[in-house]
Amino acid sequence: MTDSPRAIDPRELEAAFSLFNEASTQLATAYQDLQGRVDRLAAELAVANGELKRQFLEKEALSERLELLLDALPGGVLVLDGDSRIVKANPAARHWLGGDPVGAEWPALMASRLVAPPGAREASFQTSDGQRWLALSESPFDASGGRILLLNDVTESTRLQQQLEHHKRLSAMGEMAAGLAHQLRTPLASALLHAANLSRPDLDDADRTRFSERVRERLKHLERMIQDMLMFVRSQPLGDEVFPLDAVLREVTQILEPQMAGRGLDFVLEGGDTDARLRGSRKAITGVLVNLLENAMQATEPGGSVTLSASASGMSATIAVHDTGRGIDPGIHERLFEPFFTTRQEGTGLGLAIVRNVVEAHGGAVSVTSSPGAGSVFTVNLPVTLEAVAA
Repeated sequence: MTDSPRAIDPRELEAAFSLFNEASTQLATAYQDLQGRVDRLAAELAVANGELKRQFLEKEALSERLELLLDALPGGVLVLDGDSRIVKANPAARHWLGGDPVGAEWPALMASRLVAPPGAREASFQTSDGQRWLALSESPFDASGGRILLLNDVTESTRLQQQLEHHKRLSAMGEMAAGLAHQLRTPLASALLHAANLSRPDLDDADRTRFSERVRERLKHLERMIQDMLMFVRSQPLGDEVFPLDAVLREVTQILEPQMAGRGLDFVLEGGDTDARLRGSRKAITGVLVNLLENAMQATEPGGSVTLSASASGMSATIAVHDTGRGIDPGIHERLFEPFFTTRQEGTGLGLAIVRNVVEAHGGAVSVTSSPGAGSVFTVNLPVTLEAVAA
């Protein structure tokens, strides 16, 4: 027996249609709301795209202007990555370096072109059109260690500064001419006096030898004074030689150690096996150390000691001369390197002035630490080079 279809209640059908209409209305409202959001997002996206496009165009324009600016700069600009490799160079830098240096390692390139060791801010480079003095400065570029190097040609100002220093030395020489004449007259008069004694007919061989030695000593003293004055006044090129520091230390040790022993002094060499290499004039640097060691020897009483030490760290070498002598009043430390200032009766006052000139010409610096009764330490700091010594 089959069940007959149940009759649909009109009220149920009406409720179902009512629910359907309500759902349709909600869907339509939701769709309209979604459509509005889509329209707003599309508008915002269009604005954002426009802003990005504008910024991109501005950056392109700025990049073009920067390129034009770099091309027009008279100074050199190098961009280095975190490995110190050149990734960009402007025309001035390419011209000075004789080609496109992009891809080259800056330290190696600098070492191959460096003519004189750099000082605090400047270095002499062999460029494509001759030797130039370039002021170097750098700034961080990015978080990876990149840098921007600026190379500014200061050749003319450096030349003028050198001429000014030369004229200053000439002026100082002129101002001290009377004092120098007196200093020359004293040993000369002494030499003439001893020479006059040589003409005495009653002079025996022992006295004749003694007077001859004194004449020679006075004449050597005159010669040394004249050489100091000429060295101070002249502006001579220091040369372009790469030489090992340990060879200079051994040379000055051979010169001074016997003299130290003859005066009853203990001479000590520390750090004589350093592998640091210097660039400039080996003869001039040797003269600097000999001068400092002779001063230390004269300031130290028998039984004392003089120490010559050397060390290297990074791109700098430090050489120190330490004595156990009478020391120097701190009030005159700065004046020690002034021309014609001396604390010795027979000194010219030019030795330490020459030392400072030579050291600074090599891009270094010299200083003194001393106090009465505690000895003295003269310290010379010089830049080192990575170049090999010529065979």
